[in-house]
Amino acid sequence: MLECVVNVSEGRDLTILRTIAAAAGNRLVDLHRDPDHHRSVFTLAGEDDAVEEAARDLATAVVRSVDITSHVGAHPRIGALDVVPFVALVGQPLGDGPLKRSLEARDRFADWAGSHLDLPCFCYGPEQSLPEVRRGAWRDIQPNRGPMEPHPTAGAAAVGARRVLVAYNLWLAEPDLALARRTASEIRGPDLRTLGLALGPEVQVSCNLIAPWALGPAEAYDAVAARAIVDHAELVGLVPRSIVDATPEHRWKQLDLDPSRTIEARLERPPTLAELGL
Repeated sequence: MLECVVNVSEGRDLTILRTIAAAAGNRLVDLHRDPDHHRSVFTLAGEDDAVEEAARDLATAVVRSVDITSHVGAHPRIGALDVVPFVALVGQPLGDGPLKRSLEARDRFADWAGSHLDLPCFCYGPEQSLPEVRRGAWRDIQPNRGPMEPHPTAGAAAVGARRVLVAYNLWLAEPDLALARRTASEIRGPDLRTLGLALGPEVQVSCNLIAPWALGPAEAYDAVAARAIVDHAELVGLVPRSIVDATPEHRWKQLDLDPSRTIEARLERPPTLAELGL
């Protein structure tokens, strides 16, 4: 079983998003769209070969339809097809699979995207982290695959191999960007990557839970709530069912968790485009 969580630098044009979603086919199990970030997260899951094929088809649609040169949004980015991480899954309930499988899928995709789409690919994983790629791309770090200069409209892609990660936003009741950034800095650590961001008139602490079975949504929420008033939580994408099960049920609503938003549930019944808001 393979998961691919593609971050695309387009969150506003529904026509473009429908085209991208249709290209992914029945391996698309979730879509999270954020107009303020101007970003969408397409989650693909299923058998390895089918997910790799869907990722290539989705990537082709993105490069054809998204122009990064006119992009304005709150989230850091290096390209239209901004981040393409592969995650191997095993077991029931699902958990982390061998990183070797993720690395092989990453390298196959980066080779293909570099040659077929003329898209520079920065690879991340054990060798270097995604934050390191974001900081160093085109300066200290050069592409691992593809051209040595940005694609004229698509920029570049960060193609990765990683363990299960939970993307999680905590919106603050007080629209204080300095508070959000200070909070993000104070709680940041090896298992929790954070940014304080302004989105329109509101602010959030944007979190990546790197080791979600050790530090899950409840722990991230509580860490932020100890420093600021949290207005609401927002799960981005899907989580394995075991992460929901490990969280006290009385906190599910507060933490924006639900059994219907697990990878297992969506594999059993993939959503329609209408159910994904398209």
